[in-house]
Amino acid sequence: MKIDSHLHFWHYDPVKDAWITDDMAVIKNDFMPGDLLKLLEAEGITGGIAVQADQSEQETHFLLDLAAEYDFIKGVVGWVDFRAKNIEERLEYFSQFSMLKGFRHIVQAEPEDDFLLRPDFRKGIAALSSYDFTYDVLIHPRHIPYAVDFVKLFPDQKFVVDHLAKPFIKDQLFDDWAEQMQAFAPMENVSCKLAGLVTEADWKNWKYGDFQKYVDKMLEIFGPDRLMFGSDWPVCLVGASYGEVCEIVRRNTASLSETERDKLWGGSCARIYNI
Repeated sequence: MKIDSHLHFWHYDPVKDAWITDDMAVIKNDFMPGDLLKLLEAEGITGGIAVQADQSEQETHFLLDLAAEYDFIKGVVGWVDFRAKNIEERLEYFSQFSMLKGFRHIVQAEPEDDFLLRPDFRKGIAALSSYDFTYDVLIHPRHIPYAVDFVKLFPDQKFVVDHLAKPFIKDQLFDDWAEQMQAFAPMENVSCKLAGLVTEADWKNWKYGDFQKYVDKMLEIFGPDRLMFGSDWPVCLVGASYGEVCEIVRRNTASLSETERDKLWGGSCARIYNI
């Protein structure tokens, strides 16, 4: 099964979706699973993970409802308030939904760079140990040192770093990011999504070769067993079509064996998210 590990769906609302700026006007629209079916079919992709874009339990239920309606949605990464005093109660509640595979918090938008290390947040993450939920780590490069310290605290928790921690591909900044990401190499419980590449590139003038060293570094650190393809659709549309996003990954992983490609394009995702 070929799986896209990172998809978003929404009914556009200018207040709720204020993060969509004017230069991202192409995604100031509704994007629902039906809009994606032909694109997936063209790429031979038969499954996808729906990931939260709004920080509310309502968003989690919205995605679960879509998963119940569309067979290609194989799992949901939702949201819950890990800082809440009743977090264990909320996790127990959400454990009844088999399609819910994990949770995410939009750490990149928090004012504190060390948000992941807040005692109340860490307490919430610790509660995940009673379940088999993943936690997706959404950060920028400045957060990587804190994320490394964070995941060290939970060696038995499954973590997935979203979007390579968003390196500055547009400016081809590489060395500092690569050195910091290297710390994840020995952490077998940490995986990474090869997603969001074009979003961090020059939207109007990117070239396929712009991504090679970043992809190579992720393969070196995580290997195909801990790396998974994701499109970040529809956010990716600010810089590329769905087909172009797939081609970026194909061209920059051409050296992989068939077995390794199978892991990257679905096998690793299925294992990590219990599909």
